[in-house]
Amino acid sequence: MGCQCANQKDEDLNDELIKKNSLEEGNEEEQEQDNNNYEQKEGIFGLTNDEGTGQAQLRASNNENNMNSNEEEQEHEQEQDQEQDQEQEQDNLYKEKMNEDKNVKYADYPEKMLELINKIREDPISYSEVIEDSIKNIIEVQNEEDENKPKIIYKKKVKVALTRGEPAFREAADKLRNMSPLPPLEFKNDICVPLPETEKEIRDSSYLKEQIKILRENTNIDVFFKDLIKIPEVSALLMIVDDSGKNPGRKRQAVLNKDFKYIGINSKFIGKTFIAYFTFSSQ
Repeated sequence: MGCQCANQKDEDLNDELIKKNSLEEGNEEEQEQDNNNYEQKEGIFGLTNDEGTGQAQLRASNNENNMNSNEEEQEHEQEQDQEQDQEQEQDNLYKEKMNEDKNVKYADYPEKMLELINKIREDPISYSEVIEDSIKNIIEVQNEEDENKPKIIYKKKVKVALTRGEPAFREAADKLRNMSPLPPLEFKNDICVPLPETEKEIRDSSYLKEQIKILRENTNIDVFFKDLIKIPEVSALLMIVDDSGKNPGRKRQAVLNKDFKYIGINSKFIGKTFIAYFTFSSQ
């Protein structure tokens, strides 16, 4: 009986050891599985057993993303700048092309103006009729705000404000009817005023004064004035009528001066502005 009890105890002890070993082995397997799962998560999400190392990796990843984002923004800005530069260049080329076309179209302005002015000088009586005939193109405009400019003349799509209107036209026609014919003017290139390059220079009075000063020092010009009307027929008409608020009659006196022998005419479209310079000389 004693042997059987002892044997039974040994068997029970062995069973407990086996169970304990099995549990320990199971725990090891579970721990190994947990480690494998963590490693998988670490691979997917950038996790690490070391908290400091994990934060450093996250910061490095964020910095890399920020750098990539900044580079992308810079590239986008560069692309936008390049597109704007290209659009501006195309716009400038278009404007230059338009100006070239207009300057080609009105390249004969000086020649036509010289022809018209000489016709007026040689046959003033006939041109007096042209002036009177143009009176029908004057349209009365009631302007309560500015009574000094009540009349506008429309001719060939040109609109010009007048100071006196019809009375100035009648007066100019009378002067021409009482004139004797004058010899034609000769075109002289070296008294032509150099044209500005930009619209800003057109508006810059100092530029023009400097050019006139240089001309007076090197040539014998007597009179200078400018004109902004691109149609020669209208330009010549308004020069003779000369119904301006400042120095009325000054242009007419220059065009019809019997002592003048030479004329210089220079014209061009600069941007949207047409500009023409006229100079007169007696020698």
